[in-house]
Amino acid sequence: MRLQKVLFICIGNACRSQMAEAFARKYGSDVLEAESAGLAPASMIPEVTRRLMGELGIEMEDQFPKSVLEIAAHDLDVVVNLSGRSLRGLPFSRPREWAVRDPIGEKEAVHREVRAEIERLVMSLILELRQARQKQAPKAR
Repeated sequence: MRLQKVLFICIGNACRSQMAEAFARKYGSDVLEAESAGLAPASMIPEVTRRLMGELGIEMEDQFPKSVLEIAAHDLDVVVNLSGRSLRGLPFSRPREWAVRDPIGEKEAVHREVRAEIERLVMSLILELRQARQKQAPKAR
């Protein structure tokens, strides 16, 4: 069975969506391919984001901010909007809305809270995709 293509979107593609992509790659590679993008991409991923993810053994060396305009929407199975903004006018049908606080400019404690919330949400999505895959798998005789 093919992997589900999942896109995580936030404003700058610097923190929330990057964390979601990293968690999804680390824990869900058996059921999904993860990407992330931003509505107004930042120039880089903040050091605090990289460091806090590194504390969990998740490295983000190959990740960088990119625009939603660079993503081929027709290839996506799941779109998750963490931006808190409408995606109206973009080619993403029925995105899932995750209301997660933007930690940019906040204290490290807020980044940690956001990291934990995103990890929980991503794990829930991964479990949902695994259950759907099991239902679609041919029954063994």
